[in-house]
Amino acid sequence: MPSARHENGFVEVNGLFYLIGGRKIKPVDIFDKKTNFWKQGAKPPIEIHHFQAVTYKDDIYIIGAMTGKYPHEKPLDKILIYQTKKNEWVWGNTIPENRRRGSAGVVVKGNLAYVVCGITDGHWSGHVSWVDTYNFKTGEWTILKDAPRPRDHFHAVIHQNKIYCVSGRNSSAKTKQTFNLTIPEVDVYEIIKNNWITLSKSSNLPTKRAGASNVIKNGKLFVIGGESANQKTAHNEVEVMDLTTKKWKNLLLLKRGRHGTQSILYNNKIYIVAGSGNRGGKPELSSLEELN
Repeated sequence: MPSARHENGFVEVNGLFYLIGGRKIKPVDIFDKKTNFWKQGAKPPIEIHHFQAVTYKDDIYIIGAMTGKYPHEKPLDKILIYQTKKNEWVWGNTIPENRRRGSAGVVVKGNLAYVVCGITDGHWSGHVSWVDTYNFKTGEWTILKDAPRPRDHFHAVIHQNKIYCVSGRNSSAKTKQTFNLTIPEVDVYEIIKNNWITLSKSSNLPTKRAGASNVIKNGKLFVIGGESANQKTAHNEVEVMDLTTKKWKNLLLLKRGRHGTQSILYNNKIYIVAGSGNRGGKPELSSLEELN
């Protein structure tokens, strides 16, 4: 079994699933779907959590992670890269000082990573609506048009030159509202136009929550799990929006509610692992679920 963890990443590279990061320093856990066995990889050089891991070629990029303890976790000042072929961690380029944050959405298109929204001071304050691109080839950062609203604890997804920002919140331990300020609106960035739109109120996320895992399958956007102030147990809802009609439906329930992890689409099936079973940090899970 993999190491139990939450606020981690989970991505696929060359047919292998990589469970990466999370609170405290945890080794990379690598799952081979062909054999249904896990093996262990290298530990990162620093604690990394609250990030959306992305892949570029054969490497896994951690852009905009946080480190340290609640509620004043600090954003990393550099990109961190796990080289899957070498089982090695290396530091990448510096993130501009005035654009550092964690708990942001990150997606990749071509040679660019898009970093969307986030929070600058852990769970305390500093919600931002920033949007930046990072060029993997040149190392150049570019500032784009701000999102319509700040949000953190969410995953961005990309489909047909549009980036969808769904779920999340404005974490505010400063006002004792860490879990309360969840966001129903769906914001969409049109890459070609460098323009943002907000979907109509009828397309709002039915169950407001943060810490959910988002993935697109067959033109539909899945919002999986999450946490909110409304219940102690992590959400087990899987709500699905048809990106053509912009209408939601409830598809099914997770076997175990969880938040603070990531999902993989592989061979037209969705996989989710680890996360926390309740609102907050405990219990940390190690189970893997497959959604057909």
